[in-house]
Amino acid sequence: MNDEIIFILKGYPRLSETFIAQEIRALEQRGIKIRIVSLRFPTDKDVHPVHREIMAPVAYLPEYLYQEPLRVLRGWWRARRLPGYAAAFRQWIADLRRDFTTNRGRRFGQACVLAAELGPDTPKRLHAHFIHTPASVGYYTHLMTGIPWSCSAHAKDIWITPDWEKREKLASMDWLVTCTETGHRVLAALAPRPEKTALVYHGLDFTRFPEPPLRAARTEGPFTLLSVGRLVPKKGYAGLIEALGKLPQDLDWQFRHIGGGPLKDALQAEAQRLGIAARISWLGAKPQETVLEEYRGADLFILNSRIAEDGDRDGLPNVLMEAQSQRLAVIATNLAGIPELVIDGATGALVPPDDATALGQAIELLLRDTPSRERMAEAGFARVRGLFSMDRGIADLERRFRRA
Repeated sequence: MNDEIIFILKGYPRLSETFIAQEIRALEQRGIKIRIVSLRFPTDKDVHPVHREIMAPVAYLPEYLYQEPLRVLRGWWRARRLPGYAAAFRQWIADLRRDFTTNRGRRFGQACVLAAELGPDTPKRLHAHFIHTPASVGYYTHLMTGIPWSCSAHAKDIWITPDWEKREKLASMDWLVTCTETGHRVLAALAPRPEKTALVYHGLDFTRFPEPPLRAARTEGPFTLLSVGRLVPKKGYAGLIEALGKLPQDLDWQFRHIGGGPLKDALQAEAQRLGIAARISWLGAKPQETVLEEYRGADLFILNSRIAEDGDRDGLPNVLMEAQSQRLAVIATNLAGIPELVIDGATGALVPPDDATALGQAIELLLRDTPSRERMAEAGFARVRGLFSMDRGIADLERRFRRA
């Protein structure tokens, strides 16, 4: 057995998962040996600077089993000889009966390939990021090989994974960390022992988000509104577009959005219908350097998180911390872990989810009230710098990974 930790990720590299990349690089800098195994190939055209600094080798499992049939067959043939294969197969059958999906079959096939390709020099630990699909591959591989495993849970994975599945995975793994108090309460209640789970905030790497240069407060328009996030239902961009359409005509503003996603065409059409399309710039996914420039050029950051119809929701979005680290006032919703960062009326403004009227009123208020906007920006800057550095969380993870 070697000292290597295998990180099982759903996709790598991903622009939307900066927190995972900064964690891997920080652990590497502390001497932790990491190998990345990804269930999917990358789809983003750009990467962040931190991705270029990561030294860990990357291996890709068959994204769809039919695309690499010989590799899958070879993996299964070798995996079936492992001492824990029968237990893994029984667990998979039990899971399949409760969740009869092609996704469930794909995870078992990927686990067979991973277990077979580990070789005789086995790693110290498997660590899955997200308790849904990556943890399924980690769980089955653990059962086949006996290699200890652990997990980091985040947001969507906590809320869309059935309780029976979370409970069984928690019983099998050594430990789990999660990044919001809300998520921690849910997982601790399902764990065989509450102390098996821990709250570990991601925090920010402030070397990548240094203190911004001083700038004069803008007292008149055009004000620049900014949001960073994928164009998916849980981010609430339909409600944000509706709120922007409610702003008074005399308020001079422009809205800039960073991120891709399947709702772009529908949102653009709605902006056109409301007569505000000319004020909106859809920038697409961008690397961290560009995002940092946008934070520094904006007057107000908005994230209208909500609970999607399938239960998906945010945890504690890193983009809120990033915006505050650049002395940018924020408006967000009082959902999930967001109030753990943003104190309403002090370090930012919080509104109810799915309330476009309240969101529009909050935007208008902070654009017209420059002193309040600047006060919240400064208070948010001080809070995120004082309490949300990544160093504490990385130290916790390092201790866990170094345990025998």
